[in-house]
Amino acid sequence: MNESLKLENQLCFPLYAASRLVTQCYQPVLDELGLTYPQYLVLLILWETDRVNLKVLSEKLHLQSNTLTPLLKRMQTMGLIDRVRSQEDERSVIISLTPKGQQLATEAPKVLSRLTSNLGISLEEAQQLHRLLYKLIGSIAV
Repeated sequence: MNESLKLENQLCFPLYAASRLVTQCYQPVLDELGLTYPQYLVLLILWETDRVNLKVLSEKLHLQSNTLTPLLKRMQTMGLIDRVRSQEDERSVIISLTPKGQQLATEAPKVLSRLTSNLGISLEEAQQLHRLLYKLIGSIAV
């Protein structure tokens, strides 16, 4: 068999598997907050910069708007965000935090602290991995 065709020699598989496993590490803490991992990602963006349009969320998360829209609708139903049409451009939807969504920011630090204890790599290794992954994302993102 051609060595390059082995699963263990593919770059995509350890990235895929690691992504799934890291997401699983987040899930118990996110369950306590009543959030899914994608909802948490949206909130991270909004905690940093409230009132962003759908296009910004789409770009930052590398997701299509048709993937984000159902997620955002559920978050609005949960009372975490508001979605309103922009006054300047009615094609643009502005996403903002509700008081309930803002309050979750006080609970969020425990997500990161519990995650770092579950990863099994040093802080330095995590920082190096972070840099390499962003380098990869930056080189292939469209």
